[in-house]
Amino acid sequence: MGYESQKAEEAKLWKHKLLRKPSLLERTSKKAQTKVNQFIPEKVHHTITESIKMMVQATIVGSDITTFPKGAENLTFEEREQLVQKAIENYKKTAAIEGATTGAGGILLGLADFPLFLSIKMKFLFEVASIYGYSTKEKSERLFLLYVFQLAFSSEAHKAEALELVEHWDTYKFKVEDVDWRIFQQEYRDYIDLVKMMQLVPGIGAIVGGVANYNLVQHLGDTAMNCYRLRIFSKPKAN
Repeated sequence: MGYESQKAEEAKLWKHKLLRKPSLLERTSKKAQTKVNQFIPEKVHHTITESIKMMVQATIVGSDITTFPKGAENLTFEEREQLVQKAIENYKKTAAIEGATTGAGGILLGLADFPLFLSIKMKFLFEVASIYGYSTKEKSERLFLLYVFQLAFSSEAHKAEALELVEHWDTYKFKVEDVDWRIFQQEYRDYIDLVKMMQLVPGIGAIVGGVANYNLVQHLGDTAMNCYRLRIFSKPKAN
């Protein structure tokens, strides 16, 4: 089996796992997290909301545009994925350092982590798009990245809709003109709150922040790679 065929199969398995019904443990965890959300200070919720709003708006207008070096168009699919893997490792280290640093500083620096970490994750996605050969100078490609992000950090109920969009983006991109940042922030906030709340706890914030950011970038990287695989392999092959 060639590399592309192998990765196409991996993407199908990833898709199947993504769409399966949540287990009892996952459903119980979700209920527990919903309860925890009630105890999170309003200042934290406000910081997350404003950070998400600014990130979505900045992405739509074209911030953090990345251009891949000349000659990169000649890379094979496997070579591109090797570069994506390197980017994941680099951004995981950057995010871990940032999370540990802000987590060690108590609630004020902990709050500062939200916009900083969002910036790291979006910069990472822009780089991944460029590696796969998609120009983020195009608004439709920047919107695609927002849906990849949303798919990575969204509820079970929202995943099927987001997955349909990213898998068949070359069809949907002509119909999608914007992203509702309110829905975006609600999905992200519900996904991330429990972990980030722990980061604000004195004494353990640095450890939680570093580990959480490291793992969240890995999760985003896995999601991005599989989204691009599904999108690329869903295209009809030229004769």
